[in-house]
Amino acid sequence: MHELSITRNVVSIVEEAARGRRVRRVTLEVGELSGVVSDAIAFCFDVVTAGTALEGATLEIRTIEGRARCESCGSEFATATLFASCACGSGRLTRLKGEELNVKSMELMEAA
Repeated sequence: MHELSITRNVVSIVEEAARGRRVRRVTLEVGELSGVVSDAIAFCFDVVTAGTALEGATLEIRTIEGRARCESCGSEFATATLFASCACGSGRLTRLKGEELNVKSMELMEAA
């Protein structure tokens, strides 16, 4: 389950950016075509954040729809898989969106 190591990396990135401050909320963007299982990230989050500046933080995961453009006809369309083909029958596609895995934002608690 590579989502555990991804979650550890997300926590590390956020902790570094927080510079010792407590984190209240983390927002991730996960593309439908990224190969990452959002539910597994959410499952791992509480365990991985225990004892860190993120302990008790809320995790919000936003799903980014997969989109592609056909190199043959120029059509843009939503796609849920990496192996889609265009309505024109072409498989020559450029993926435009959906492969993201980004820490979009974090909300810090006010200093005491």
